[in-house]
Amino acid sequence: MGLKALAGPDVANKIEKRFPGAIVEIQPAGIVVKSQSAADVMRFLKESPDLDFNYLNSVTAADYFDYFEVVYHLTSMSRKHTFCVKTRAFGRENPTVPSVTHLWQGADLQEREVYDLMGIRFSGHPNLKRIALWEGFKGHPLRRDYL
Repeated sequence: MGLKALAGPDVANKIEKRFPGAIVEIQPAGIVVKSQSAADVMRFLKESPDLDFNYLNSVTAADYFDYFEVVYHLTSMSRKHTFCVKTRAFGRENPTVPSVTHLWQGADLQEREVYDLMGIRFSGHPNLKRIALWEGFKGHPLRRDYL
């Protein structure tokens, strides 16, 4: 029994009804949401009985120079489906997106890793500090402009 990836347009329709204007882009197996809407959308994905994304597989990020993209892979263990949600953080000095640690405890270490290696801050995180590198380390080594 494998997992089924839900179609981006199908899930986007449900989100758009609840949070008009929250979606930036619809992709075949996921969506991109505005960062200011990300926490509300993620709560909706977790708490909606027909979606029930009760498991956060991973939090990661990519550096596109103009913006950072934070990527969340979600799974519903009971419904046996998956989905990908992305949000973007702009600016190189203090890119920030909301934390989802209040929804999934497993986000704690993953958000800290993204912060440590990419420099993306997660507002509302209970203990946002470096996890792989030492305090005082200069820069974030997974950024494209890291020397």
